[in-house]
Amino acid sequence: MGESISNCAVLIAGPTASGKSALALRLAHQRNGVIINADAMQVYRDLRIITARPTPEDEAQAPHRIYGHIGGDEDYSVGRWLQDARREIAQCWSTGQLPIICGGTGLYFMALEQGIAEVPPISAATRDKWRNFDGDVFTELSRRDPEAAAKLNPADRQRIKRALEVIEDTGHSLSWWQEQGRSGAVLAGAEVERIFVEVPRDQLYARADQRFDAMLEAGALEEVQQLPAYDARQPIMKAIGVPELRAVTAGEMSLDEARIKAKTATRQYIKRQLTWRRGQMKEWHHD
Repeated sequence: MGESISNCAVLIAGPTASGKSALALRLAHQRNGVIINADAMQVYRDLRIITARPTPEDEAQAPHRIYGHIGGDEDYSVGRWLQDARREIAQCWSTGQLPIICGGTGLYFMALEQGIAEVPPISAATRDKWRNFDGDVFTELSRRDPEAAAKLNPADRQRIKRALEVIEDTGHSLSWWQEQGRSGAVLAGAEVERIFVEVPRDQLYARADQRFDAMLEAGALEEVQQLPAYDARQPIMKAIGVPELRAVTAGEMSLDEARIKAKTATRQYIKRQLTWRRGQMKEWHHD
């Protein structure tokens, strides 16, 4: 990365408990950086301990942005995060600071570099037409949008129907809309350093287990107990550890059972993150 911070960014991704936050903090000290959150659960102000949000001590050592800034009853989409990240990155560049985007939510990083395909809403008539179409949708798509068809599995009827909906209702292919998103991506034209924090899986599992035990000692159960009565469908209520510890407070599960279930859920999440890395982050270098 060049000497000028303007138009530069560092992306730090990795599975949970891999040490991303520590690396981000170190780089912030070394490079006059601002740490910008890219973790979908660390945006909630109600949960610091159970989501492993940076501690107040960490936040005092370097600027942190988009952490704990919304309530658990708010809808927070990739699009909304992208707006927040765009604002913070622009602020960093305007003040000569390096944006260091750190987190474990792969879709956020994808949106930063590829943008979001802002396809207009599809009419009910078109949606119903293709969702109820029993014929050969792949042949239909090959005729109307051969580029899209070439990228899809002929057996993936759901994605094929989506592509047909888009081209019929908007007059443009899904790939055209995606290209529009890429051209307006936040980091389009920026000099980007991509770091994926890699840790052997057995060590990662051990770290995650130890961290959950430390969370309990730090008051995670009490934190979950104090959550307002949010709708169970809200994403905050599905954060790893929340359903398990809520079951403890309701007398439906012992703390030991909750500990085991939460650790299992964490390992499953780590597997999903590593699968995403293999499929979507092949060009990122390891730390």
